[in-house]
Amino acid sequence: MNSPEPVDPTRTALLVMDYQPPVLSLVDNAAELLDRTSTAIAQARAAAVQIVYVRVAFAAQDYAAIPPTNKGFARRASGGFLDAGTPEADIHPDIAPQPGDIVVTKTRRGAFSTTNLANLLNAHRIDSLILAGISTSGVVLSTLGDAADRDYRMIILTDCCADPRPEVHRVLMEQVFPAQADLIDTSALPSLLGR
Repeated sequence: MNSPEPVDPTRTALLVMDYQPPVLSLVDNAAELLDRTSTAIAQARAAAVQIVYVRVAFAAQDYAAIPPTNKGFARRASGGFLDAGTPEADIHPDIAPQPGDIVVTKTRRGAFSTTNLANLLNAHRIDSLILAGISTSGVVLSTLGDAADRDYRMIILTDCCADPRPEVHRVLMEQVFPAQADLIDTSALPSLLGR
């Protein structure tokens, strides 16, 4: 890991992605992950960083819109997984959104796909994104690639990301992500935020 230059907190957003009970249940040490992420959210909020929650949830029309050609989501087209309006689709209560936070709902892997996230970030003049999410090989990978292509400065909170496959997580963090993002853990977040 490196020590990146500080960001302007007022032009930075922390994206907390797919921190929903059924998704958390897929990874080891979910309680510790929630604790670290809660700390990161508190530090970011105290520095005036925009907090953005990204969640996945499906309404009936969302299930109907999944084509059979979508290998990753076609098996969900029959419904019953993260149904919109159910408690399982909510952000975990330990890190629940607060007034002023942004919440977007997606129906695919990436935070930008099927959401108005880009417009919301532009409205807040955001140019730097800090990513925390589950899973590393899903929402984090997809969002990183999309956001880097949109020319955001990218930072990944390595200890606030997890994957059901630890080896995949390790390879992405060590071999893939450094080409597009600065990688830090939560202990380095205060210095990144200029504190």
